[in-house]
Amino acid sequence: MGQFPMKRFLRTPGTGRYLGLSGRTLEKHRNYGTGPVYRKLGGSVVYDMEDLVEWADHGLHRSTREAHPGPHPAAPRPKARLASDTERLEDGRMCRNRPSQPCYR
Repeated sequence: MGQFPMKRFLRTPGTGRYLGLSGRTLEKHRNYGTGPVYRKLGGSVVYDMEDLVEWADHGLHRSTREAHPGPHPAAPRPKARLASDTERLEDGRMCRNRPSQPCYR
């Protein structure tokens, strides 16, 4: 019988160190669907080393003039706050109106 090749999996902190990204950035990529492919083993998120290399290679460029193929869709932007969400205090500071936290004057 043949042997199965050993796959190397990294958890989020190891993946972050490997790619030079924070764990929070990887979490955002998972939420937006823009990051490397991951697996859930038990309750842990793990990444295959081969998938990480493939994902990172999508960002290869030779020049800044090169057209970006856009392998990773842009992350959704947060909704803009309405002007009514903020008020300017007498001393010029801005205060965001929140029902749970009154503006301190």
